[in-house]
Amino acid sequence: MEERLDAYCQHLRSERQVSVHTLDGYRRDLLKLLAFCREEQLTDWNNLDARRLRALIVQLHRKGQSSRSLSRLLSAIRGFYQYLIREGICQHDPANGVSAPKGQKQLPKNLDVDRTTQLLDGAVEDDFIALRDQAMLELFYSSGLRLSELVGLDIVDLDLKDGLISVRGKGNKRRIVPVGSKARAAIERWLPQRALAAQDDAVFIGQSGRRLTPRAIQLRVREAGVRELGQHLHPHMLRHSFASHMLETSRDLRAVQELLGHADIGTTQIYTHLDFQHLAQVYDDAHPRAKRKTEST
Repeated sequence: MEERLDAYCQHLRSERQVSVHTLDGYRRDLLKLLAFCREEQLTDWNNLDARRLRALIVQLHRKGQSSRSLSRLLSAIRGFYQYLIREGICQHDPANGVSAPKGQKQLPKNLDVDRTTQLLDGAVEDDFIALRDQAMLELFYSSGLRLSELVGLDIVDLDLKDGLISVRGKGNKRRIVPVGSKARAAIERWLPQRALAAQDDAVFIGQSGRRLTPRAIQLRVREAGVRELGQHLHPHMLRHSFASHMLETSRDLRAVQELLGHADIGTTQIYTHLDFQHLAQVYDDAHPRAKRKTEST
């Protein structure tokens, strides 16, 4: 069995030409499988079946292996058995139909309202970089834009008179989103500086006059977080803060879905976080037969 495993790793190295790092990962995962087979007293790769493989996954999960690690292990096993079947060594893939336990979804972090105010209400110098960065921060929080949406924003997309912008979201879909008064004022202060240097239609440009890259914007947002808050900050955190604050205040999940440009409202439910007390209050206020307290109490 070990010889077959070694032959597969050689195949990955010479024919598939995977990186050293990837090859080491495959080997480590498959050695776990080999050790398990020996514990089960299996002497041939044909003898491993789905039931035993599920037992291995459960065993590793109980020992603290993450869902991501177990998915990678199963991927390595599937690749190995595809090779064994192609070589005529095995007739089945025991990983077929076996899946890793679902991992717990991590909610993105967000800033509370006070921290957001601290970030945005600091003094802004009257120069190119400072005015541009302030306009970007205000717009991220004002309208809940994705990084790619802010990068792709052109001058023709702005309707500051009516407080609206047109953004191109996922799947190249356009949507109209409102812009708050603070963000509008910040953009209006930035645009004269932009006009002096602009070499293309982008709203947010570098000193070369060209559209800022996603990486450049991420770095500017991160620097603002360190400077104003003493923490790392990224555009997605501002988007999540926008969604959370809107939902906590409005309680209108459908409206927040539209503002974020989510095709599925389930995405919005995951993206935002409501604590139980808030949900209970909504329940009490909305359901005609759900009042848990009498008028006397």
